[in-house]
Amino acid sequence: MPTNELHERPALLEARGLAFARNDEPIFGPLDFALHAGEVVLIEGDNGTGKSTLLRVLSGLLEPTSGEIRLNGEPLTLARLSPQVALLSHQTGLKVELTALENLRFAAGLGGQRAGMSPPTALAGVGLDGYADVPVRQLSAGQKKRVALARVLLAPVGLWLLDEPYANLDLDGIHLVNRLLEQHASRGGAALITSHGAYAYTSGTPRRIPLKADRP
Repeated sequence: MPTNELHERPALLEARGLAFARNDEPIFGPLDFALHAGEVVLIEGDNGTGKSTLLRVLSGLLEPTSGEIRLNGEPLTLARLSPQVALLSHQTGLKVELTALENLRFAAGLGGQRAGMSPPTALAGVGLDGYADVPVRQLSAGQKKRVALARVLLAPVGLWLLDEPYANLDLDGIHLVNRLLEQHASRGGAALITSHGAYAYTSGTPRRIPLKADRP
């Protein structure tokens, strides 16, 4: 969809003057950007520029030092924001003693599940059909990443925040992530992603948010 058509829609997510500092040292910002339904945006920057921290702020795990976050045009408190987004971080958050299917059922019990989606169909959607009853501790790093992606796919939310979604995945897994992003955007969802590698989402020409290290 052309960029001008995307931006005729109300913004799904807006950041206004958003900044974060740790121990009085600026990490990023202030930032002003908007993310619209149907859009996938890449956050770019070297190590230490705050890409992961930005996603944690937007997911409600960290409180911004200053600025405002809006979802669907409404100012959001951290308590309201977190349940409305799906975050994939470096730490998968999976319970290794549970099976892949049990992890997804646990997630669905806490946050619900997308219409037409179930834990088994989410596993199948990430190529893990047949691994439902395997304890997570027995899965490879790439398979664990796929389970974490299945949890994002299952969540009944419009906004995905994906931190290094291509890490630990083979070429087939990289293509899988791109397909999931395309499908999510086609449903009217939106995603912010980070990537250090050359596998960043390349459907069309994705918009980019650059983060720069201005600190000495």
